[in-house]
Amino acid sequence: MDVLQVAVFFGLMVALAYFTWAKVSAAKAASHASADKEIFLAGGGLSWFFVAGAITLTNLSTDQLVGMNGAQMFLLAWWEIAGFIGLMLLAFVFVPIYYREKCTTVTELLEKKYDGGSIRTVISGLFLAGNVFIYLPAVIYSGSLFLQSLFGLGIDEGAAAAAMEAVPAIAVEAAPAIDPTLLLIAAIFAIVGAAYAILGGLRAVAVLDTYSGVGILGLALVVVFLALQAIGFDFSGVPAERLSMVGDNNSQIPWHTLFTGMIFIQIFYWSTNQNITQKALAAPNVKEAQKGIMAAAIIRVLVVPPIVVIPGVVAYKLFGGVGDKAYGMLVDQVLPGWTSGLFAAMIAAAVLTTYSAVMNATITLWSVDFHRKFINEDVDVVKLNRKVGFAAMLVSIALVPLYANAESIIDLLQQLNGLLSMPILSAFAAALLFRNMDARAAVVGLVYGVGIYAFHTFFLYTNQEMWGGTTYYRYLGLEWLHYIDVMVFVLFSSIVVALFTNRIVFGKTAQFIGFRSAKAA
Repeated sequence: MDVLQVAVFFGLMVALAYFTWAKVSAAKAASHASADKEIFLAGGGLSWFFVAGAITLTNLSTDQLVGMNGAQMFLLAWWEIAGFIGLMLLAFVFVPIYYREKCTTVTELLEKKYDGGSIRTVISGLFLAGNVFIYLPAVIYSGSLFLQSLFGLGIDEGAAAAAMEAVPAIAVEAAPAIDPTLLLIAAIFAIVGAAYAILGGLRAVAVLDTYSGVGILGLALVVVFLALQAIGFDFSGVPAERLSMVGDNNSQIPWHTLFTGMIFIQIFYWSTNQNITQKALAAPNVKEAQKGIMAAAIIRVLVVPPIVVIPGVVAYKLFGGVGDKAYGMLVDQVLPGWTSGLFAAMIAAAVLTTYSAVMNATITLWSVDFHRKFINEDVDVVKLNRKVGFAAMLVSIALVPLYANAESIIDLLQQLNGLLSMPILSAFAAALLFRNMDARAAVVGLVYGVGIYAFHTFFLYTNQEMWGGTTYYRYLGLEWLHYIDVMVFVLFSSIVVALFTNRIVFGKTAQFIGFRSAKAA
């Protein structure tokens, strides 16, 4: 990067920080909300515009841009298109319930619907584990990888050793096989992203998301156009399976999974996931939240799919199968050199917005569901905010090397998410569909779900050497069975286990009430 590019990069990052600070300071001065409501729910003052921006940018980061383009096929656009279903359910089914029950965390709803609070604690713990061990490190790793691919960043070992003094020792010791430059960039992302969440709370996160989102989405669309122009809008020579939106049984998204597990994955991610729902809970009322969610859904369908798949396929035509390096290599090829600093700033902003949003959700879950409940109800939330954020930041940096060894970021994330998504969704489904449920029965169903999915994923499905180069399901005549299909079985069998445990072990008969009754209750 030359001096001008560096100046543009840092100039834009400083400008984003200044405008975010100015907006947040003015809003806080006019707000009469308590410190905890300001940190966790932005004082309940987010307009639909900022709700839409926060939801969109919490989801869209380099793990999407890098990981999905890294698959280099159109098929993965279904992950984004199907999100429309989850967002509509969030707007018109879940949000009214969350607001009526005055929830700060989604897990509060579970405590109010079940007899006992154990399920709230368990699921909060799972959300925290997912955030700290999956989402946070994956975001800063993918962002670092992209910047390295874009600029060919690298420093000699001596300079790296000196620079790494600024990185927590635990991360350095955990990463002997990782490029120190990549780890250093990841650490910088983590420190700055944590600062937004710690110092500004959810309001700063939402404002940063929205301001940077305009630039990120706009520039990403420019990349799509320039990429298509680079190949003359001609995809000839690209294998048909990379251009098809209908996946066969050996693809990453077989067509039948769109009607099985894909639907429930979207319901979990958009409707019961603290990282997303917290932004919808920060509006002044249900209608304002719904307007923001609907705006986010429109962006999800019209804008996001092209930017996460077209560049990857174009990169396949230009460079071949380069995996997760595809997006960075393509951007370096099609964007004029003088825009490198601008694009780097937008990518950095995307990393920071997602990281800070997940960090804020992590702080909220720990503070509300654990510290206040089990340690000290009258804790100073400002000081606790700092301590929890700092600890989560250190752990996320230390785990970056684990993601550096993954063949595909997006495939790894989806499989890891499956460990938590369907078991957690089963607890929400049982809570809203049935009455007279013991929380401990839901915990049993949850534990069963995690265990059965892990057994499937790490033994029956992926241990292909044991099964002769395929999966165990071949012996059952189910060669077509995909891990997304298995999620349906995990979801419904977890509910059944919870219902049987509720009746047989705890002597309670669950009463079916349905979603409509749950919304009116």
